[in-house]
Amino acid sequence: MIHTYWLETYGCQMNIAESNALELQLKGAGLVPAASAEQADCAILNTCTVRKSADNRIWGRLGFFGRIKKERPFTLIVTGCMAERLQEDLKDEAPQVDYVIGTNDKQRIVNILTSKDGKMDEHSQSYTFGSSYYQEGEFSSFIPIMNGCNNFCAYCIVPYVRGREVSRPVEDIVKEFAFLDSKGVKEITLLGQNVNSYHFEQDGEIINFPKLLKILAAQKHSVKWIRFESPHPKDFTSELVQVIKEENVIARHLHIPLQSGSTRILSLMNRKYSQEQFLSLIDEIREAVPEITFSTDVMVGFPSETEEEYQETLHVLSHMRCLEAFMYYFNPREGTKAVDMEGQVDEEIRKRRLSELISFQHAIFADEKTKRSHEEVEVLVTQVSKNDASQMLGKTEHNEMVVFSGSPEKGNIVTVRLNELKGNTYSGILV
Repeated sequence: MIHTYWLETYGCQMNIAESNALELQLKGAGLVPAASAEQADCAILNTCTVRKSADNRIWGRLGFFGRIKKERPFTLIVTGCMAERLQEDLKDEAPQVDYVIGTNDKQRIVNILTSKDGKMDEHSQSYTFGSSYYQEGEFSSFIPIMNGCNNFCAYCIVPYVRGREVSRPVEDIVKEFAFLDSKGVKEITLLGQNVNSYHFEQDGEIINFPKLLKILAAQKHSVKWIRFESPHPKDFTSELVQVIKEENVIARHLHIPLQSGSTRILSLMNRKYSQEQFLSLIDEIREAVPEITFSTDVMVGFPSETEEEYQETLHVLSHMRCLEAFMYYFNPREGTKAVDMEGQVDEEIRKRRLSELISFQHAIFADEKTKRSHEEVEVLVTQVSKNDASQMLGKTEHNEMVVFSGSPEKGNIVTVRLNELKGNTYSGILV
């Protein structure tokens, strides 16, 4: 009989949210989290497969759990995107795995673990949203509002493992928003693989993403910031920019993935926007909301990328002036179009460009954050500092980390005067 579980989550924020929902169901069914993997009756790995490095981490963990199974009865479940991509082939290569559960079927895990025979029910053909993704005690929470992707970027496996876009009913989103507010959550992030393509028909009316934001902003609530990730530049409309301008509850920090600054490479990637269109979008947002800051995703070394095109990416980033960036070099992913493209860039060149990009961006980070030193900002208190129990950690509207002396309760919003910048973290003084 399975009484305890061990849940490991890899990859994106959507996986984190889905693991939260799964954990609510597991606890609701009477299961309890184990103190360690070695003490659990069951391990559940919620996997990512965006890059090969993500797969490699899972294979290492499967070896670890395989050794546990040799010592005692133990149930091992692999779910998420890697499970969806490899399906039953995973069990052939890793016979220690008992169940392979795809992205549409995570809701079945509780039934498997609580049924007498552990049998799986029929495979689900469509994605099902959970009723809640809240983790008890948190002050920053996720609300998945759509799943899947219709874009088929040439390098991306997501449409193949997440399926086509499906949007969550407005009523369910509003209900979840109210629930999180009642729990004292101060920061809510709306999630989707292409979050601003949200599209739901209600009573004959089409609710798009800007309208959804207006609906949520109009609710009576004490939520401080609404965020959303990840929007696609091609779907970032002037209507959306106007809503951000009008609704102060929408955080003045946006994650907008660039990927490349070269129009030719963007076309090969099937991103459906040009360098000029991307720069125009950044300028439009800045004009509407001057206090806005950005983060982004950047890839270098895409097939046939020249040195000049790589420099174009640096040019766009120099204009964008991000406070954060997720940087990586192209890594072929089986099943995507880019794997077979001509002009594969040598790995040493890809690594060199990434190294240069990181140094380039770190200089921008330091410059932009130094400009904000000595400002007074609102901070969401998140935890006691691990290095000094007399200090607290928090985050600003612009997603910056701040450490400061004092003892305000976690979840409070306080005013802090930013002081010295050490690495990516400000020290500050409680005002």
